[in-house]
Amino acid sequence: MIKNLKSEGKFSYFEIGEGKPLIILHGLMGGLSNFDTVTKHFSDKGYKVILPELPIYNLPLLKTNVKNIATYVKDFIVHKNLGKAILLGNSLGGHIALLCAKLYPEHIEALVITGSSGLYESAMGESYPKRGDYEYIKK
Repeated sequence: MIKNLKSEGKFSYFEIGEGKPLIILHGLMGGLSNFDTVTKHFSDKGYKVILPELPIYNLPLLKTNVKNIATYVKDFIVHKNLGKAILLGNSLGGHIALLCAKLYPEHIEALVITGSSGLYESAMGESYPKRGDYEYIKK
C-alpha cells in the first residue's frame, strides 16, 4: 500500500487520508511498509496519516542522534503546517517521539509509543519514568 513517496526539500514521506494529523515514526530497521495495516485503519477513521522517512542513514555520522532526528520531526511538522500532531513511534521512532514531545510540546497533541527505546536511558532527563516508577504508576 505504501508507494509513491512525496519529496519536498529535505523531507520524503507518505501521506494518506484527511483529518487530524497522525505521524508514524519508524524504528531503526523498520520500513514504512511495516505500517500498512495501521495506515489503512487510521486513514479510514478520519486521520491524515503521515509516515516520514527518518534521515537515520542520511545524516552525517556526528549528527545522527535522537535529538537531531527529533528536531527533524519538529521541522517536518512546521513544514507541513500541521499545528499539533499525534506522534506514534515504534522502537527508535518511539524514542524520537518521546524526545520530540519533551522538547517541542507546542507541536505535539498526543503520544503513542510501542516497543520504544529511550524509556530507561538517563539521557532523557528526569521527566520520564524509571524502572522503580512503574510500581507507583500502576497504583
